[in-house]
Amino acid sequence: MDLGLKGKKVIMNGGAHGLGLASLKHFAAEGADVAFFSRKQDKIDAAKAAIDKAGSGKVLAEVFDMADNHEGYKAWLAKAADDLGGCDIFVHMASSSGTGGTGDWQQGLDMDIMGAVLGVEVLTPHLEASDCGSIVFMSSTAALETFVAPQAFNALKAALITHASQLSQALAGKGIRVNTVSPGAIYYEGGNWEMIKGVVPALYEGTLAKMPTGRFGEPDEVGKAVVFVASPACPYMTGANIVIDGGFTQRVQF
Repeated sequence: MDLGLKGKKVIMNGGAHGLGLASLKHFAAEGADVAFFSRKQDKIDAAKAAIDKAGSGKVLAEVFDMADNHEGYKAWLAKAADDLGGCDIFVHMASSSGTGGTGDWQQGLDMDIMGAVLGVEVLTPHLEASDCGSIVFMSSTAALETFVAPQAFNALKAALITHASQLSQALAGKGIRVNTVSPGAIYYEGGNWEMIKGVVPALYEGTLAKMPTGRFGEPDEVGKAVVFVASPACPYMTGANIVIDGGFTQRVQF
């Protein structure tokens, strides 16, 4: 299937590893130009090489830390859009979970919530000018049911789903779609579940035992969904929350 992404401009906050990198490689493979950042140069270099290998489009990557730096983050978004020549798709991938801050309310608010809010604020004019403006927020199944313990990450990811749903109504008239992707437990090298496996093996094994599929998910499986949801291939989808969890969450959703 042609997803209609050739030549489209994709801006993602984060993206140097895990789900973000998997998504960027698929965007590149579909012919899109991409921009992203990471806090570390070695991760930027490795990610850029992987994305370049996946596709022939433009790849803009910079070292940047958005923590406690709202003005700098807005400036980076504006520069990325200028350098790419616009923005058709904004993917909000950055999260406090990537820096080990799942219990830190302020860090979660700054990254998970304000990363989305400010991204939409800066990029809406570019998305409105696009013929396929699309926003994807990364949430989590931890937002959909009680999981592990009460913590900032769970509550703020739930707030992100609500915000995306309301934005989908507000921005529909501008031709901008807004959707959320909520992964379940995804295992990859350097990810949270690799850490949990080593530090809290009982939680790791207990979670694995409840997986109907008998395994954790893989970044590539989430990345493909992010790219499809963001793409012009599904122009009538907006306000949706796509759950990718191998059937782990036990709920009935109508």
